[in-house]
Amino acid sequence: MTNHCPSSGKLSSIPDKSIEQIEVTYRVIKDIAYGLDNDQTMDMYISADAKNLGGENFTVVFLHGGAFYLSDKSLEEKYIQPYLSKGMHVVNVNYRLKQGIPKATEDLAIALNFLEATNAKNTLNLSNVILAGFSAGAHIASTVGLSVNHPESPYKLNEGIRIAGIINFSGLVDGLDLVERRFMDHGDQWMKDIGEALFPLSHGYTPKEIISRYEPITYFDQDDPPFFLWYGGKDDQIPPSTFEQFVQLLYENKEKNVVMYSPESSHFPNATERKDIYNRIFDFLDKLGQATS
Repeated sequence: MTNHCPSSGKLSSIPDKSIEQIEVTYRVIKDIAYGLDNDQTMDMYISADAKNLGGENFTVVFLHGGAFYLSDKSLEEKYIQPYLSKGMHVVNVNYRLKQGIPKATEDLAIALNFLEATNAKNTLNLSNVILAGFSAGAHIASTVGLSVNHPESPYKLNEGIRIAGIINFSGLVDGLDLVERRFMDHGDQWMKDIGEALFPLSHGYTPKEIISRYEPITYFDQDDPPFFLWYGGKDDQIPPSTFEQFVQLLYENKEKNVVMYSPESSHFPNATERKDIYNRIFDFLDKLGQATS
């Protein structure tokens, strides 16, 4: 029997499902191809309980980290588990690796349009999409999520897709040139390889006019979806200083956007930190749900 939740309930107050309850609540389809490249795959978690969530019936589309170079959707499932425990629809997306930021970012738009084109048999709520990610995945989610309402956006989404919010764990929002240099100037050859793979068509440091197309701050405006940001003050991969200007923009509407800054945290939030973060995330989503219900 599924653990149905009342439509009037908030996500923050819904008891977490057990592993057994999650298993009977979800229809899980793994490794769905949404493109021709081997990396263009996704896992879909379709919830029988989502229809009972009312305004909180979001579809979370999550992207893993890995510096656009490594990792896989199966390695960061800890970031989607909290959503599954509430009975939400979740899509866990892989994207092209070692082929550069432009192709990896384009893949999110391709994946979203694939979801819309095939949704008759999956019944995801694509008018209430939450783009979420960790590190590189959060960078992708933020770039696409903030740019879709911009007149110069390179990402066109099908009708029927609405981005309701963005959740960013340790994802770059500004200063991509600094991050590229940090990798390319690193003493370790493997780190240099990552840096050179960010924009493989560039020779040396990528020109700012190209870099800026893939900085979420470029597309920020007050009509963007609500934004949730978590970042650590001791991040050794993305300088905390690169968040400062973006945070000031978010703070212009504190009713809409949420910033969690952890001065002693690294790039990777630990289990205790994640528990606190998800408590705030569900409060954030409840507020979004109340606004749309």
